Amino acid sequence: MDRRERLAALPQEKLIELLEIYAKDWLAMDGVWFQSVEKELGMEAAMRHDVAIWKRFTVIEAQKIRKFLGLPERPGLEGLADALRFRLYANINEDEILWEDGALIYRTLTCRVQHARQSKGMPLHPCRSVGLVEYGGFARAIDPRIRCECLSCYPEITDRTCHCAWRFTLEEDDSRL
Repeated sequence: MDRRERLAALPQEKLIELLEIYAKDWLAMDGVWFQSVEKELGMEAAMRHDVAIWKRFTVIEAQKIRKFLGLPERPGLEGLADALRFRLYANINEDEILWEDGALIYRTLTCRVQHARQSKGMPLHPCRSVGLVEYGGFARAIDPRIRCECLSCYPEITDRTCHCAWRFTLEEDDSRL
């Protein structure tokens, strides 16, 4: 039996459970390498590497999700909302998508990264700079007209009801692109 047959033989509940395991394993690997660099070279070096990795990974993830969903070339904010729901994070963090004055607001209500660091007595991950690269790059890979703005993210928390919040808008005049 090949891998596709093994997966096809699993009941839907087991496939969902396996997807959650894979997403948690992916996040664990991300945290392990980050903490290794952080311990050996310090937070500043770890953040530089984190930004470099997310510049590439977020585009790869977005392109694969876009293809999986069959999104058109320029699906707008609605396409981004669909794509955000299928990110690896969507399987392990509690989040929500809101619409406000034509903008998409994406909020991470509970973040496994921050909870893991807190439970180990570590300082919170200063993820704002990485988040700008990650969320902005993901959105632009879905539709190059989309712009991302950080509303709240450590270390610049402005909304204590969530771990982070991002605002996405569609730039209609894309002649600069």
